[in-house]
Amino acid sequence: MTSSPFQRAMFAVYVAAFFLYLLGPLAVMGISAFNTPEYPQVWPIEGLTLSWFGALLADADMMHGLRTSLLIGTLVVLIAVPVGLAGAIVMTQISRTARSFYYLVVVSPVLTPGIIIGISTVVFWRELTTVTGMRFMYDGIVLTVLGQSSFISAYCMLIILARLQRFDRAQEEAALDLGASYPQVFFHILLPYLKPALFSAAVLAFLSSFENYNTTTFAILSDKTLTTVLAGRVRQGSTPSISALATAIVVLTIVGAVAYELAKRRDDRRAGARRKEALKAEETELALSPAE
Repeated sequence: MTSSPFQRAMFAVYVAAFFLYLLGPLAVMGISAFNTPEYPQVWPIEGLTLSWFGALLADADMMHGLRTSLLIGTLVVLIAVPVGLAGAIVMTQISRTARSFYYLVVVSPVLTPGIIIGISTVVFWRELTTVTGMRFMYDGIVLTVLGQSSFISAYCMLIILARLQRFDRAQEEAALDLGASYPQVFFHILLPYLKPALFSAAVLAFLSSFENYNTTTFAILSDKTLTTVLAGRVRQGSTPSISALATAIVVLTIVGAVAYELAKRRDDRRAGARRKEALKAEETELALSPAE
């Protein structure tokens, strides 16, 4: 059934409004980052400048917050991805009757407000370090990593679990029958299969940590991350240097996404070429088998 001109026009208006709503704020920030006025301004364009990017690099608090956010994000990835992997494996190993309860337990941190996670993390580790005397654990970066990992690991588990459910267990059984040990099966069969999911989980964990505010603002104590610094600056009034930061983050995100897509397509082409070579070898072997 063909649509009427009115339906096509309404669909075009809807698509245009959707992309305007989605990309409009990014365009505003991008333009104001290169405009000369000291207040974010899109129009009129009084001149083009890169000075706001220089002002961003010269901002000590902003750079300190950025370094702290990068450090926390890296540590969260190193904790959340292995924990998520372990949680996904356990999910596939336990009995069906226990899976519902187990799923509820491991996913519950995602349903908990970030403010509650941040406050409870600080209270728990403050009391624990007081009792045990391990005062070095009561540190803003350590608490933030622990608080964020408690719910980001659940995201990682869901991503890994989605791919793990499509895994053919016959590969493991065949490897074990041929004499492979359980660690060999894990490192040489299961991990290579889960590689795309592990990479996606690592990216999601880092981005979730980098932009997190609710948990971080309570767990970071006297230290600062990029999100807490930005929140304080916005309360005082926005400046084009913040627009420059947003523009840089968007550009880096787009470049990373394009690079990942190109690498994925290259791997797909290589996998396709290997499959074709295997098929050709099999056809050649079948063609030569009657002569033998």
